[in-house]
Amino acid sequence: MGEDAGRGLECSKLMDGKVNSGNGSEKVIPSCCLKARASAPELEAKCHSTVVSGWFSESQSSSDDAGKMVYFNNPMWPGEAHSLKVESILFKEKSDYQEVLVFESSTYGKVLVLDGIVQLTEKDECAYQEMIAHLPLCSIPSPKTVLVVGGGDGGVLREISRHSSVEHIDICEIDKMVIDVSKKFFPELAVGFEDSRVDLHVGDAIEFLRHAPKGKYDAIIVDSSDPVEYVCGGSCSRACRETIFETIAQALRPGGVLCNMAESMWLHTHLIEDMISICRETFKGPVHYAWASVPTYPRTIFRIIKSILFPTSNLCFQFSFPSSGVIGFLLCSTEGPPVDFLNPINPIEKLDGAYLHKRELRFYNSEMHRAAFALPSFLKREVRLL
Repeated sequence: MGEDAGRGLECSKLMDGKVNSGNGSEKVIPSCCLKARASAPELEAKCHSTVVSGWFSESQSSSDDAGKMVYFNNPMWPGEAHSLKVESILFKEKSDYQEVLVFESSTYGKVLVLDGIVQLTEKDECAYQEMIAHLPLCSIPSPKTVLVVGGGDGGVLREISRHSSVEHIDICEIDKMVIDVSKKFFPELAVGFEDSRVDLHVGDAIEFLRHAPKGKYDAIIVDSSDPVEYVCGGSCSRACRETIFETIAQALRPGGVLCNMAESMWLHTHLIEDMISICRETFKGPVHYAWASVPTYPRTIFRIIKSILFPTSNLCFQFSFPSSGVIGFLLCSTEGPPVDFLNPINPIEKLDGAYLHKRELRFYNSEMHRAAFALPSFLKREVRLL
C-alpha cells in the first residue's frame, strides 16, 4: 500500500496505541485499523499503512527491506487471527489418521498441532487440562472410575491422578502417534501415562463405549481434537450427535458426570445451544456451561506464513490462527444422586497431596471452579437455554 493510499480516509476515532511511520515520527493508530472488517478488507483497511489485507501488523524498521506480515482470514472466523512465531519445526509426520506437527514457538514453548489444529502449548495447557479434569471430579464425592475420550497427550490423565479416590482410569485414544509424540516432546503432560491406575486403549472411542458395561464410570471426560465434528456438527447429523451422547450417558452410573469441551462463547453460541439442548434431553440431570481463559484456544485451523525478517533473507515462520482466548466446558449429570456443579463438594485443596502431585497446580482452585460458571449477559441472551 503506497503512502498516499489512505490519505483522506483516516478515522476520527483514536486510541492510545502508536506506530512508527517510517520517517521517525509516531502516528496514533485509528481504532478501526486494529480490526478491519473481513467483508471488504481492501476498502476498510486503507486508513493506515500498517494494515495489510484487512489485518493489523506492526511495520518493520525503515532500515529493513523486509516485507510486511500478511494475515489471511479463515472463513469460519472472519476478522480474527492470532499468531505465534515458530523458532523451529521439531516433528512433522502423517499418522494413519492425521498430520502431527510439533514446533518450538518463541513465546508459548512447544506447540502440538493435529491436522492444522492447535491442541496445546506448554505455556497455557495448564488452564485447559486442569479445568476439564477437576470441574467434574471435584463436583462428585470420591470418584473411583474415570474414562478419558481422546486426551492422547496425557495431560488430562496427569490431572485425574491427583485424585487418590480414583481406582481405575481408562483412556481411549485413536492415534498412537499422538501418544508417542507426547511422550517424546511433552513429558510434563505424558507423565499421566505412568500412573499404574491407567489402562490405555488405542482405538475408536465410540466403539469402546458401545462395549462398556452400563453404569461403569463415575465420570467421563471428552478431550476430543475436533469437538465440532465429533459432537457439535460438521457432517454429523443431530440424530448422530444424540446417539453419541446417549452412548456416553449409558456408560455413566446414576449421578455420574460428563465434561465435554464446548467451544468459545465469543464464536460459537449456536453450537453451544445445540449441545445443551441435546444433553438436557439425554442426561436428565443438571447441565451447565463453564469457561476458562486459554490464550491459544479455541482449537482452530492455522496457516504458516513465510516472512523475510532481515536483509540477509533469513526466514522465520508465523503460525496464524483465529483465537478468542476462551474455551468452554459442558458439564452434565445423569439422573440419580443430585450433582451441584457450581460448588465443589470434593475440593482439591482438601485432597491429600493433590495440589502438588506430579507438579503444582497452576490454574485450577475452588475459587476458579465457582467463577467458571458465572456467565456474561450476552451469552445468556444468545443461548436461550442458559
